Amino acid sequence: MFIEGLSPILWLIVALSILKLPAWKACPVALIIAFVVAWQFFDMPLTDAITGTIEGALMAIWPILGVIVSAIFAYNLTVQTGGMEKIKDMLSSVSTDKRMLILIIAWGFGAFLECMSGFGTAVAIGASMLVTIGVPPVTAVIACLVSNAAMSSFGSVGLPLSTLAKLTNFDPLQIATYTTLQLSVMVILMPFIMLVAFGGLKCLRGMVPACLIGGLGFCVPSVIGAATMGADLAGIGGAVCSMALLVVYAKKFPIKDPEYEIDDYDENFSITTGEAVRAWLVFLLIFVFLVICSIPSISAVLKTVVTKVMIYTGPDAAPTSFQWITTPTILFVSAVIAGFVNNATCSEMINVLSRTLKTLIPTFITIITIIATARIMGYSGMTMAIATATVAATGNFYPFIAPLIGSIGAFITGSATSSCVLLSKLQVDAALAIGLNETAQAWIAAANASGSCVGKIISPQSIAIGAAAVGAFGVESQIMKFAVKVYLPFIIIMGCMIYFGQALL
Repeated sequence: MFIEGLSPILWLIVALSILKLPAWKACPVALIIAFVVAWQFFDMPLTDAITGTIEGALMAIWPILGVIVSAIFAYNLTVQTGGMEKIKDMLSSVSTDKRMLILIIAWGFGAFLECMSGFGTAVAIGASMLVTIGVPPVTAVIACLVSNAAMSSFGSVGLPLSTLAKLTNFDPLQIATYTTLQLSVMVILMPFIMLVAFGGLKCLRGMVPACLIGGLGFCVPSVIGAATMGADLAGIGGAVCSMALLVVYAKKFPIKDPEYEIDDYDENFSITTGEAVRAWLVFLLIFVFLVICSIPSISAVLKTVVTKVMIYTGPDAAPTSFQWITTPTILFVSAVIAGFVNNATCSEMINVLSRTLKTLIPTFITIITIIATARIMGYSGMTMAIATATVAATGNFYPFIAPLIGSIGAFITGSATSSCVLLSKLQVDAALAIGLNETAQAWIAAANASGSCVGKIISPQSIAIGAAAVGAFGVESQIMKFAVKVYLPFIIIMGCMIYFGQALL
């Protein structure tokens, strides 16, 4: 039953990697395959298959697609009101050294964009900003690609981790904490790799302190934030701290190296405090609202605004909960408030929202079908069959390959969220099969998220987004060649961390 259970995943590998089909076309076929296989080979009653599909689709719509729509709407509205252009000018005015600006824009601000909106926004915007300061297009894409990969689990306000926690029934704080710990080595080293990608080892001359500040400035706050506030704020807090520390360091210890000096920059750039606040307002509001809503007493009240519906009809069925005052609501309200403050009319905001919805239609199809596929695979026993066969082949060595499996999921789907949806149940089933305790099972589940981050480095979708943003068409293979060199050592390092970490747990 291993091949039958694996068939939807095998189809996705062939469709996305060999046939080069877009995910929104490949994933519905995967759902059909999963549905038929579950019904015909795993004896899943037709009613259970249908209700399992409906449950997965509704879980995708809220809160996952709600987060995506609201986050991208907030970003697009910031562009519409001119705030993003002001933010770019502010960041570019901090230093005249290209290396420092790569860290500030691609690492600090890129992490902030990824943690706020995700789905390629950080790669596209970061790369285009770097090109404007004189960084070669291919180098700009590579720098943003490796930077973005380290943050992917925190994308769209922690959506991959909150989704993983919900699907595996583990404590969200536990999953967020474990993931940040597993990613710590990658996060600390990525700023160095970005500069090496820009110009080789010589680029690190005089930049080691800045790289350490950038890496540790994200790593330490994100670990603390994950353990205390969860995935929603861990990445955002780390990104804010890292970006702020880099800006302060650049101002206090200006780096002057003629080889890396910007050729053309505005020495007279200035912006009032009011203009700066309005440009950043939507992000400030999101951060403040998320902090307020994470206060236990307030969170407890918000959780009472919930609808519970019994959808799935199979064994061990449980009501599906829809909490209404949560991350998507916070993002959308923040965007609207910031829009009004920045003089956007209702008509403008409706147009931006309409444009956002239209551009996200392929994403809607992808997410809905991939989550429905994952639910059917889990309910029917397909994931358990895959896990059983995998454990039989690897035994107690399985934790070493757990992040590899997560990385394959991100490579296939182009999304850390989709990878967690598709494979997290498999990871937990495998951990259970080799007799790991509940704590170690959560560690293995988190490995799917951290492995997904590594997989994003070589994701064809991410590479294509970056190349398109800077107009560098036809260079995807060149970018992939460097990306693979980064991917291989990190997936081995991650495997060692997961293997020895679970032994300690």
